[in-house]
Amino acid sequence: MNQKLFSKDFTLVVIGQIISLFGNAAIRFALPLYLLNLTGSSALYGTVTACAFIPAILLSPVGGIVADRVNKRNVMVILDFFTAAVIVTFSLLMNEVNLILLLTVTMMLLYGIAGAYQPSVQASIPALVNQQSFMAANSIINTISSFSSLMGPVLGGILYSTYGLKPVLWVCMTCFTLSAIMEIFIKIPFQKQTSNGGILTTAKKDFAESIHFIQKEKPVIGKGLLVVCGINLFLSAMIIVALPYLVTEVLHLEASWANKLYGFAEGALAAGGLTGGILSGIFANKLVIQKSGRLIIACAICVFPISTALILFSSGIINYIIITICCFAIMVFSTIFTVQMMSFIQTETPQNLIGKIIAVILTVSMCAQPLGNALYGILFEICKGFEYAVVLFSGIVSLTIAVKARNIFQKL
Repeated sequence: MNQKLFSKDFTLVVIGQIISLFGNAAIRFALPLYLLNLTGSSALYGTVTACAFIPAILLSPVGGIVADRVNKRNVMVILDFFTAAVIVTFSLLMNEVNLILLLTVTMMLLYGIAGAYQPSVQASIPALVNQQSFMAANSIINTISSFSSLMGPVLGGILYSTYGLKPVLWVCMTCFTLSAIMEIFIKIPFQKQTSNGGILTTAKKDFAESIHFIQKEKPVIGKGLLVVCGINLFLSAMIIVALPYLVTEVLHLEASWANKLYGFAEGALAAGGLTGGILSGIFANKLVIQKSGRLIIACAICVFPISTALILFSSGIINYIIITICCFAIMVFSTIFTVQMMSFIQTETPQNLIGKIIAVILTVSMCAQPLGNALYGILFEICKGFEYAVVLFSGIVSLTIAVKARNIFQKL
């Protein structure tokens, strides 16, 4: 039975997400930065982060299937405890084995867990709130996600720059443990679905059912998914690789400040997401999916000042400020778009399919991310001294996709 929006169980989900996502943001900030500081190679950075996305892609549909067949609370509790165990294992082994290999494996595990975890969170919303509150609930989840993502890199950057990696690891381990303990007390309405055959048979059947629903019954979801894939490939991946590489390796900022400034830049990204989430909640009744293409166009346009600044200004701090402001704006627009899309999908999808559909969407959209990370890692390595050309390429292609997307959404 659906409950009012601010029920005890939904509140516990929100608080658990704040703690868990803070730990997730801090660890996913610190480990790749540690790798970049060790090697200084954008190509290696892009390749390792690309590898990290592969388990997330593979496990996301599994997470969706599990979310529809197992109590979602149990999924969240187990995965948070497991994440804490992964971090403890990494901290114990970091001086004992090949560090680059250990970093790669650990990041793959962390991204894989996140891929399996997120469908349970998104699928719990329709079980805890009424349909009229979907937009508001998604706005809250996105807002606290952005808030945690804001504080994680900022505080993690200060902690990492001042004391090194290990304190960050122990703080993150504590966050995941506390989140898991809190999630034990959540009660999410659950009715076990009957399944015939083994796990693989069930997984194949559920995945095929989800694909059929997207292709045949709601093809507009599939078209929107293709747009998201294109933006992830050419825009999101560029930001993921460019931001740490430009700030710590290209802008010639003072070494003692570069990592902290990168943490603040990541915080600005999260602040943009937080702002976008708040605006989505405030204007929930005025946002319509038909106009969402304009948001993607705005994201693409914000790329061009970055490339222009890299051409015109030699000052590292001026470039840093422009890059940070543009990344903030991109996140504002992209978060509002994400909230709209997720609310639209939840409204259009039957309750018994919601977990699987969200998992398939997350899986397919993430497929572009590792390709993009590897692509931009190599491009920045090849174009040393001409980084502006790589950013300009991203902006032109992203704007082309965005214009096409506007035409798709206007026809809904």
